[in-house]
Amino acid sequence: MSKLPPPSRGAGLFGEPEPERKTQAAFLANIDGGSRGNPGPAAYGVVIRDARGEVVARLKKYIGTATNNVAEYFGLIAALDYAESHGIRALRIESDSELMVKQMRGQYKVKSEELRPLFERAKKMSQGLQAFRMDHVYRERNREADALVNQALDETAKPAGAAAGGAPQKEDAIRLIARWSEGALVPDEPLELPEGAVYDVTIRRKR
Repeated sequence: MSKLPPPSRGAGLFGEPEPERKTQAAFLANIDGGSRGNPGPAAYGVVIRDARGEVVARLKKYIGTATNNVAEYFGLIAALDYAESHGIRALRIESDSELMVKQMRGQYKVKSEELRPLFERAKKMSQGLQAFRMDHVYRERNREADALVNQALDETAKPAGAAAGGAPQKEDAIRLIARWSEGALVPDEPLELPEGAVYDVTIRRKR
């Protein structure tokens, strides 16, 4: 009695070909987050490309006072949210935050109470994708996303006025003690303020 030949590789139970599983080609999102002061004024930037390498979205947003790591997670969540809302099922992330990448891969534990809810949200969103991957890249590979971060911070630091055509925005008040020395006010404590920011200063002599 002759033996039946073994089913070919990829064949079904009775030797017929298995139905082909089509996986959407992965989109690529370069993400970055930054804080001027850490914590300080913070923002994220995201550049998303389709499978052909064409830029389909540039996202940037000022998120208020936060740390660098918080801003990085906000950028990741923004990329995942874009994928979810645009029906993207396969996404690859490139980030220069080694901490976040290793946390998302499970190589580092999330010890920060501030980061844990952001991590859990990002993890849940990523698990809803058909394919997801995160890679660490050096800052040179992430320049476009970094530039968007700085644009968002610079735009927020600019005083609102006639050029923008809108009402002035309320700014955070900063109280400091400074001494007059050699024709300039010298703060008693170091300040970490956004580059190019303009402030309205009222001087009162301390008695």
